[in-house]
Amino acid sequence: MFARYAYAPNRLGYCGPADARALHNGSAADIRALARQFSGAWPYLRAMSRLTGIADPLDARLVESYWLGGGIGADLDAGAFTTELLAIIAPMAGHYWSYLNADLAEEAAANHGFHVFGVYPWTRLLGRGADEHPLRILDSCRITWGTVVAREDGAASVRCRRLVLDGPLLRSSGPALQRVEVDDDHLATEVAVGDRVAVHWGRVCGRLDSDQTRALATSTARQLRVTNRRLADAARTALR
Repeated sequence: MFARYAYAPNRLGYCGPADARALHNGSAADIRALARQFSGAWPYLRAMSRLTGIADPLDARLVESYWLGGGIGADLDAGAFTTELLAIIAPMAGHYWSYLNADLAEEAAANHGFHVFGVYPWTRLLGRGADEHPLRILDSCRITWGTVVAREDGAASVRCRRLVLDGPLLRSSGPALQRVEVDDDHLATEVAVGDRVAVHWGRVCGRLDSDQTRALATSTARQLRVTNRRLADAARTALR
């Protein structure tokens, strides 16, 4: 599961080591070694491991909770998690991301959605007159869920909700079709019309069952809510 969700941004050069072809068809040992080189996901899994007492950061419970929300990570105290996470990532970020401080606990969650909306800088670049690029990054980087409505070799059409900007706030659009890649051979289980799937950077990561879909929808809604609170505050401050 780690490999299936991490592969798309790595292939595009956004995250992880420069040569991570073993994510695509390597052994479990290969994937385990590469996972440690992902400066985004790996610190979360380390922090979750420490706080839950689960020794292996790649334990399936932690990996699923990180990518989709819900699960064991949802029970972690936000303040304690923020402290543990910042101890790992703040030295790497340096002074460029000065907002990485204890105030993040107001938005923090032990999942990828928090990383996209709260830790990465893209939401802080909205409202500056050039929103198209950060909005595209945010929508691509978050994990999206949807239903396959058509299949062809190497691709699928998925009905899902995209991320849009409504004034200063982020919200989900109405259902829309998105053409995405599917890799039946290695990283995604074979998907068919009617399947619910997860999508990351325009690529299917695999099927979702009803509990996983619910966890992802709930964690996404929660992250948008706390992010929009910050964006609304920033917009009010700008008008003063």
